[in-house]
Amino acid sequence: MTSRSASVNRKTGETEVALALTIDGSGVADVATGIGFLDHMLTLFAKHGLFDLSVHAAGDLQVDEHHTAEDVCICLGQALDRALGERRGLIRTAHAYVPMDEALGFVAIDLGGRPYCVVDAAFVTPRAGQLGTDLVAHLFESIAVHGRLNLHARILYGRNDHHKIEALFKALGRALDTATRLDERLGAAIPSTKGVL
Repeated sequence: MTSRSASVNRKTGETEVALALTIDGSGVADVATGIGFLDHMLTLFAKHGLFDLSVHAAGDLQVDEHHTAEDVCICLGQALDRALGERRGLIRTAHAYVPMDEALGFVAIDLGGRPYCVVDAAFVTPRAGQLGTDLVAHLFESIAVHGRLNLHARILYGRNDHHKIEALFKALGRALDTATRLDERLGAAIPSTKGVL
């Protein structure tokens, strides 16, 4: 099987990001964004999705974490899109429930090429480590738009914001792991009645 991998480099006046993703990996992550909580979430995402992920980012953290976190997730979405190619033979849709102590997270995705994102999650604190909790929905949206996927994420319940966000990132990894798998019954067919994704 051809390696489903992609690398993305993004340089702006605010950030510089180098990201590499291998879909059929083993969960190895090398992540350094300067935002400790984001590093933790991306490492969990890779581990639970069995993706190999390398991210090195430098940004204007003296302003705040927004630009760096956003650009990292833009690059993650772009790498996913490139690695999937024409998306032939994909299972395509999947979902995952993941508990994290008292919190329960849910993510459903469709790799059908139509970007859309809905996040239903309420947080009680303004920050989780160095990451503003108001950014979580935007980060998922950035992945969905640039990865050309439909992504619905929801916190069903929970008290601790760290646990809630962790449940979502783990669920994203697990749902993507399933959706990106190849269905041998499809062979090289496009998983759509349209014939293109």
